[in-house]
Amino acid sequence: MRVIAGSARRLLLKTIEGMDTRPTTDRIKETLFNMLNTQIPGCTFLDLFSGSGAIGIEALSRGAKQAFFVESNPEAVSCIRENLSRTHLEEGALVLNCDVIAGLKKLEGRNPRFDIIFMDPPYNHEFENRVLEYLSSSPMVTEDTLIIIEASKETDFDWLSDAGFHMIKEKVYKTNKHIFAGKGA
Repeated sequence: MRVIAGSARRLLLKTIEGMDTRPTTDRIKETLFNMLNTQIPGCTFLDLFSGSGAIGIEALSRGAKQAFFVESNPEAVSCIRENLSRTHLEEGALVLNCDVIAGLKKLEGRNPRFDIIFMDPPYNHEFENRVLEYLSSSPMVTEDTLIIIEASKETDFDWLSDAGFHMIKEKVYKTNKHIFAGKGA
C-alpha cells in the first residue's frame, strides 16, 4: 500500500498484520480521491476507524489543511503514527487512540468543523448507523460536510434519512462500496 499522489506520492505505508484491519486498496483509494480532487486542498478531514491511516494520510498528501484520525486498536495507532512520520505529514495530523464515539466527543471539545468525514467501520456491524446518529446533532458537521462511508456491497442505507442525512451518490466496486452522504433533504 502506498500514497497515490501529492507531497508523499509513492511512499509506502505500513499496515498491521492480521484481519483486524482491512486496508482500502490503492485502486479504490485512487478512484475515491479522483472524485474528491477539488475538495481536498485546504480541507479539514476526519478519518474514523482509521486502520493504517492511509485515507487521512492521502488527504494530507494532497493538501488537506488538517487530518484527524480516530482508531481504537493501539497497534493500528502506532502504525498511523509511523506512517505519518514516514511521510513527514505529522504537523497537520492529530491521532486519537479511542473508540470512535469517544473520539468524536473529544473532538467536539476542540470545536472543529469538518469538510470531509471518511469512515471505514468493520463491515456488517451497523457502526455507521451509530456514528451518523451521533453526527446528526454534532456542531462538527455542517450543511456542507461530505460524509463518505466504506461498506460491504450488501449494506443497506435506507435508514440514512431517519438519521438526518441524504445519499448524494453511491460508488460500487467488486466487493464493497462508498456512500457519499450529506445533511438536509
